Amino acid sequence: MIFESVGPLTGSLGMRACGGWRRFLFFLPLVFFLPYLLSVLELHEKSVAEDLPRKNRQKFDHLILGPAAGQGLPNRLQCQGLKALNKTSFQASSIGNSISFVTVFTIYNTSLDVHVDSRASKMVTVGNASYSKTERSMAILNVFINFIQVTMPKSDVFILTDPASDLSMPRKGVTIYPIHGEYSRDKLMLQRIRSYITFLERRLREHSQGQGHINHYVFTDADIAVVDDLGHIFHDYQNFHLALTFRNNKDQPLNSGFIAVRGTPDGILRAKIFLEEVLRVYRSKYTNASRMLGDQLALAWVVKSHPSFDARRFTKAQPFVEDITGASVLFLPCTTYNWTPPEGAGQFHGMPLDVKVVHFKGSRKRLMLESWNFFSSSSDISDMLCLILMSGRTKYDF
Repeated sequence: MIFESVGPLTGSLGMRACGGWRRFLFFLPLVFFLPYLLSVLELHEKSVAEDLPRKNRQKFDHLILGPAAGQGLPNRLQCQGLKALNKTSFQASSIGNSISFVTVFTIYNTSLDVHVDSRASKMVTVGNASYSKTERSMAILNVFINFIQVTMPKSDVFILTDPASDLSMPRKGVTIYPIHGEYSRDKLMLQRIRSYITFLERRLREHSQGQGHINHYVFTDADIAVVDDLGHIFHDYQNFHLALTFRNNKDQPLNSGFIAVRGTPDGILRAKIFLEEVLRVYRSKYTNASRMLGDQLALAWVVKSHPSFDARRFTKAQPFVEDITGASVLFLPCTTYNWTPPEGAGQFHGMPLDVKVVHFKGSRKRLMLESWNFFSSSSDISDMLCLILMSGRTKYDF
């Protein structure tokens, strides 16, 4: 009896054991996969948490005033509200030869073909004026010219543009200068260097034909404000061919938004050769960054790869000269010649009293237009600089 009953019991236990092993084998991969799954979920939650502040970070459609950085520091602009307590040293001069400003600007047809219903939603208002996307770009270009005509009234402006662009600028001292090329948004930074090179080639040709006179050039972005005369650069530093602006930034120490070229035949030639090398490096190493930053990365590579160059010189905001690829290059500190309103606490420790150029990079274009409106009503550049200093930490809608 006992042995007869053991047979079925043993079979039942064997089946249970087999089922247990099957369940164990089924859940075994989960033992190894579960920690990985949890880590992925944790990483996802962390990334979402990090992205939330960015998505919720508001961009304002009106001026926001905050504390003016650099208060109490020597050689920095001191402000009481929107009044400058120590004035910047603005003084228009007529030192030396003529100076022309050169910028690249084009209008994209896609911004013109908008539906009537959606046009109103894309309008922005600055002061008493409302602008579409194209109109605000034109307003920025006009303000760029306005500042030049106030601080350097003897200077003229060349606007390098796509021949297919329907750009018109009927203003005294302004020349529309068509240059063939690829002006799409994705290639615009690459095309900008090409356009600069073509412009210099034509200037060089004029000199070879005896048509040219000594005229210096400053190549800039169109979102800058020249707030003081720049003629002293070519007077005080006699032995450079081109000038670049630098900052204490390891990966991007040079900003391409300001390049000065001495207008002698030798200066134009050596600047052209230098930019051709930058273009070669841009094409070979940084084509993936052709929309943004590629030109600055290429500039930095050309300079820093020179055997005798010491990158530690970028840590001190003092002008210096180096020979790079056969050109004498003057390095000027961004704090004076390419100053950007601070984005975040303590980035620049205020505004130097000798600031010459303000660069409204990124989401600061509204501030550029608001600054011109303020200056138009006050006629005081120092007070306007207090407005910029107090407003520059804010992200604006354009």
